[in-house]
Amino acid sequence: MSSDGIDGAIARRRGLVTNLGKLLDPIADKALLGGALVTLSILGEVSWWITGIIMVRELGITVYRLVVVRKKVVAASSGGKLKTIFQGIMVGFVVSPLTAWFGDWYLVFEMGLIYLATALTVYSGAQYVIAASRSQKKVIS
Repeated sequence: MSSDGIDGAIARRRGLVTNLGKLLDPIADKALLGGALVTLSILGEVSWWITGIIMVRELGITVYRLVVVRKKVVAASSGGKLKTIFQGIMVGFVVSPLTAWFGDWYLVFEMGLIYLATALTVYSGAQYVIAASRSQKKVIS
């Protein structure tokens, strides 16, 4: 997740962008994030409802991408990219040992990051749903 910008830039610069890469990169991100969130929820560091919301969105958009891929590749939206950045930051802060140094203020900041990442997850999922419904209306019209 943290290397997405770097490997994407390298692929674009070298002309190595492929439809398979566009499909598999977000799936790899989701697998990594999902494993981290489930582990953090088992440990009691992230609420299960947060993990549930994020995983339902990620699974739903992944299924959507796989269904649509027969027709065209669905590139990540800017909202989806921002969501991925904040999810990565959130996981990084949750697993870091900074609570010992910063105490309750750190926990408040960490909870804010968790809620922000969750809100961005819902927002970017809604963006995909709205875009999909608009494209369906164009096909029907």
